[in-house]
Amino acid sequence: MANSHRQTDESSVHTPLLDADQIQGQVECEDTDLDETLQWLESFLCFLGFKQSSLLSFALSWASFIILGVLLPVLTLELTDCSGCSKYQIKRFELDIVASQAILAAVSLLCLSHNLRKYGIRKFLFVDRFTGQMVRFRDEYIQKIWISFRLLGLWVLACVVLKIAREVIRLLYVHHDSWWKSVSILLAFVLSWTYLTTISLSACIMFHLVCNLQVIHFDDYGELLERESDVLVFMEEHIRLRHHLSKISHRFRIFLLLQFLVVTASQFVTLFRTTGYRGTFTFINGGDFAVSSIIQVVGIIICLHAAAKISHRAQRIASVASKWHAVLTCVSTDAFLLRSSNNVESLETASNPPSVLVNYSESDLESFDFLGMPSNPQYASYMPSYIRRQAFGTSLCLI
Repeated sequence: MANSHRQTDESSVHTPLLDADQIQGQVECEDTDLDETLQWLESFLCFLGFKQSSLLSFALSWASFIILGVLLPVLTLELTDCSGCSKYQIKRFELDIVASQAILAAVSLLCLSHNLRKYGIRKFLFVDRFTGQMVRFRDEYIQKIWISFRLLGLWVLACVVLKIAREVIRLLYVHHDSWWKSVSILLAFVLSWTYLTTISLSACIMFHLVCNLQVIHFDDYGELLERESDVLVFMEEHIRLRHHLSKISHRFRIFLLLQFLVVTASQFVTLFRTTGYRGTFTFINGGDFAVSSIIQVVGIIICLHAAAKISHRAQRIASVASKWHAVLTCVSTDAFLLRSSNNVESLETASNPPSVLVNYSESDLESFDFLGMPSNPQYASYMPSYIRRQAFGTSLCLI
C-alpha cells in the first residue's frame, strides 16, 4: 500500500513536468515555423540582391543589376535595330522606358539593401526576439508575410504576362533572320523586364509588409483598452508604437520620396514623348509606355495603401481611448454617488473596469447628461486617476 501510494505521488509530481515539456516543445515548434518563414524571406531577398552584407555580395548584386537590368536590354535594342522597323519599334521610346525602369529599380535596391544591411531582417520587420512580442503574434506574422508575397507574385505575374503578350504581338510584325533570333530577343526583353519589375515591386511590398505587421499591434492595442485599466500600461505601449512608427518613417522616407520623384518624372517623359512624336503611335511601337506606367502606378498604390492603413489605425486609437476615458469617468462618477448612499452591492458592480465597446441605452445616456458633481470628499481620491486618463487622451490627440 505504501509503495502504491508513493508511486501515485511520484506520478502526480512528474505529470506537470511532462505537460510543461510538451508545451515548451509546441512553442519551440511554432517559433521554428516563424524562423523558417523569415529564413525563406531572407533567402528570397538575397536572391534578388537586397542582402549586401559583404563586399562580395555587394559587388555581385550591383553587377547583376547592371548586366540584367541595363546592358541586356540596351544591347538587345542596339543589335536588333533596323531601318525599316520604326513603324513597329521606336528605339528612343524603348531606351526611355529602360532608363525609367532601371532608375526605379536602382532606388529600390539601394534603399532596401541599406536598411537590411544596417538592421537585419528581424529588426527591420520589428519581429526581434528581444522585444517580447514575437511569441504572442507569430501566427499573425507568418500570415502577413505570406499574404504580402502572394500579392507580389500576383502583380509580377500579371505584368510579365502583359509584357510577353506585347512582345509576341510585336514579333508578329517585326521579322528577323531566323526564329531562334526572335525567341532570343523575346527572352532577353522578358528576362530584363521581370528582373527590374520584381526589384521595384519587392521594395514596395516590404514597406507594405512592415506597415501590416504594425497593424497587428495597433489592433491588439485597441483590445488592450478593454482588458486593462492601468493608464501607465497604455502609455508604455503607446510610446512603443509611436517609436516604431517613427522608425518606419525614418527608414522609408528617402525611398518613398525618390520613388514619387522617379515615377512623376517618368510620366512627364512619357507625356512629352508621345505628344511630340509626329509619326504613327500605336500599341505595337509604344505599348511599353503603358506597361511601364502600370507597374509604376501599382508600386505607388501599394505604398499609399499601406501608409493609409497604418495611419487609419493610429488615428483610431485616439478615438477608442477617448471613448474609454469617457465611459470610465462616467462609471466612476456613478460609483461615488452609489457610495454616498452606502449601497455596497451596487458599488461593487459599478467599480469594475468597463469595456470600451459598452453600448448604453438612451436612458443611461440621458442620466449621464444630468449627473451633478458629487460633494463627497472621497471623490478627491479618484482625481489622480482621472487626470492620468485625461493626460493620456490628450497625448493621443497630439499625434
